[in-house]
Order: sequence, then structure tokens, then C-alpha cells
Amino acid sequence: MRVATVKQNNVETAAIVVGENVYLLEKINEVLGKDWNTDLFELIQSGQITSLTDWFDGKGKNELEKVESLENKRVTYGPLYHHPRKIWGIGLNYTEHASDLSEKAPNTEPASFMKPDTAIIGPHDVINIPIQSERTTAEAELGIIIGKTCKDVSEEDAINYVAGYTTIIDMTAEDILQRNPRYLTRSKSFDTFFSFGPELVTKNEIEDVHDLEVSTVINGELHRKNVVSNMTFRPWELVSFHSKVMTLLPGDIISTGTPGAVVIRKGDVVACEIDGFKPLVNEVNDLKA
Repeated sequence: MRVATVKQNNVETAAIVVGENVYLLEKINEVLGKDWNTDLFELIQSGQITSLTDWFDGKGKNELEKVESLENKRVTYGPLYHHPRKIWGIGLNYTEHASDLSEKAPNTEPASFMKPDTAIIGPHDVINIPIQSERTTAEAELGIIIGKTCKDVSEEDAINYVAGYTTIIDMTAEDILQRNPRYLTRSKSFDTFFSFGPELVTKNEIEDVHDLEVSTVINGELHRKNVVSNMTFRPWELVSFHSKVMTLLPGDIISTGTPGAVVIRKGDVVACEIDGFKPLVNEVNDLKA
């Protein structure tokens, strides 16, 4: 199942996406007598994402024929949600990306950092290069969405705590970071520096997450791509590792690292493309311009 947050009359509301059709959960509740949360974050926090998936994979697909849909191409998508309790980012998780920065890739423990929810934007929102930066990069990444409260879990059990996956574009004020590695949090935390959506793809839709290919695309041209299996720290290791640092909560996000960062400038269009996912696309502005 693929769920999204779409904008209707200036209100953001949850929807199921089936091919070119978008079904508002509000409309599904009305027509089919359901009681699903119509806020995607609440849907995940309440655990309803699991029962909704079970319904959809059972008789739900057929029942949706009774519900009026919207055309995908006419829908405006928002970020999946705005206020996760935690956003974990993973630095230099592909060896090739580390070599881009002339840095040694971590090989004993993930190089993780956290980002604020004020950095969040959604599909086709504008990324603003800050006044303080002359060299900002964008990085396509696979996102893991936590679905259940998760503490001290094993790698083998980690998938059972995941709701699904999404596309992410993470930004870095690279010139700030290069002045001093202790400036990492500041370099990652400017407003508009974390785009995610347009769809949450539930884990049952993906046969093996390690087979997914992640691509950073700039102005329609491929910049860098790599396959998840080439990560130094793979998804289930990341979930397990961070669950042993702090309790992971429903809706928490782990952005798993990029195959390659690209310098962005005013007027650029940057995209995250992942096999089988709707691309995430954002335009770029420069506040100095």
C-alpha cells in the first residue's frame, strides 16, 4: 500500500494512492463506514497503519471501487507529516560518497546525527540555500519510517518495527561543515533542509529493501546512484543500533545515507529517485540572490 498526505482546500489530509488514483481517507470513511485517522502521522502513531494495510491487501482494493477518486496528476502533495519526534540522518554510509568528500567512511559504527522538524518541506516545495552558505549540497536518500515503539531490538527483528519507506532529499551547508566537523548539526539544520514524501510505501510492497537503487538527480541528469546493499550499515542494522541509543517511536525517521551529494544553485531542480517509488522533486532558491 502507498499512503500520502495531499492538500485539499488548504488542508493536509491522508490518502491512499493506487496507480493514477488518489483516495482520500476522509472519503473512504464516509462511503465505506470506516474510522481511519485522516492525519498520516496519527495513523502511524495509533498503529492504524497496520490494520489499514491489512484491509487494503484483503478486500480493500475492491471496496475502493465504490469511492470517488482524485486524479494523481491533479493532486498537490505535502510532506508526509510535519512533526516526527526524531529525524536521524546517517553520514557517509556509502564508501563512494565518503571519497567524494576526501573523508574516511565510518566502518565500526554509523556516523549519525539528528535534524529538527523545522527543516521539513514536501514535494515541489522550494529548498532555500541560506545566506550563511556558499556551497550547499542535496542528497537523495532512502527513508525508513518507524511503525512501532522500538527499544533494544535485534537486527533480525528490526523489520517488524518498520511501517515503510519513503524518498528523502537531505541538504548540507557543506562549506560550514568543512570549517569544523563539530558544526555538523548547524550545517544540516537550516529551514527547508529536509524534504520527504510524496509516498510512504509499506514494507510489504518491497520484496527486499537491499535491492533498491537510490539515485541523486539534478536538472534531469543522473548525478550518482547506488544500491542499498552497498551501504556500510544496512537498514536493519541502523534500526537496531539506534534503538539501543534511545527509544524509537512511531513516525520517527531514519534517513539512511546518500550515494552522492550534488552542489545546488538557484534555479536547479533536484530529485530523489528510488526503484518503484514516485520521485521526490524540489526546486532550489538562493536567499543571497
